[in-house]
Amino acid sequence: MSRNAIPPAVAKISPDGRLTLRQRRRLFLEMGLRKQKAGTGSSLEFLKRRTAMVSWPDLRDLLQGVPWAIIGGVATRAYMPERMTRDLDILVSEADRDEVINRLQAAGFTRQTPLAVPGYLFLSPDGVEVDVLFGSDPWLEEALNRPGSDPAGYPVLDLPYLVLMKLNATRAQDWADVSRMVGLASDQELDRVRQVVARYSPEDSEDLETLIYLGRLELKTPPEGEE
Repeated sequence: MSRNAIPPAVAKISPDGRLTLRQRRRLFLEMGLRKQKAGTGSSLEFLKRRTAMVSWPDLRDLLQGVPWAIIGGVATRAYMPERMTRDLDILVSEADRDEVINRLQAAGFTRQTPLAVPGYLFLSPDGVEVDVLFGSDPWLEEALNRPGSDPAGYPVLDLPYLVLMKLNATRAQDWADVSRMVGLASDQELDRVRQVVARYSPEDSEDLETLIYLGRLELKTPPEGEE
């Protein structure tokens, strides 16, 4: 196959190779279903570990009175083992844009460049990258008014809304995060996730169930004699 040829699995869905986000996600899930075997992930002890080993700027006093929450890779450590990521992402309402920008700049954060989505990259006084996203989704107010908490005590987006955001992201890493988080979630937590996805993005409910299945499969003990 030539370097620029469209792979058969892609061409079957889209002859010109132009895939929508959901088509890309479906290919990712189909590959996972083919490859994933019971118990092929990390140890259960590791998967249940919750840590805050990486230090990030503490914005709690700075943004006091403004609804906000950590999203992205840093937020996942509240729901799965901590993983490496290069920046801190936070979500605030579009209505609080000017207030948040003014507070950050007054505290020595420097605004760098616009993001691909509404928001800006800031650098903390210590040079840490902080992506500030301005949201206007219909679920935003309820999500920011009831955030979760990570092992460091920082406010993080509650699991149903973090799943909702990552389902609609474009990177395979985000879908992998969803699979691991929902695989580790309790039945009660999964009910809340399903309700939020069904309410705000019902077309993603089927893919959510596949991600739950793959995540749960990672936790199972492989059959005797199977490696």
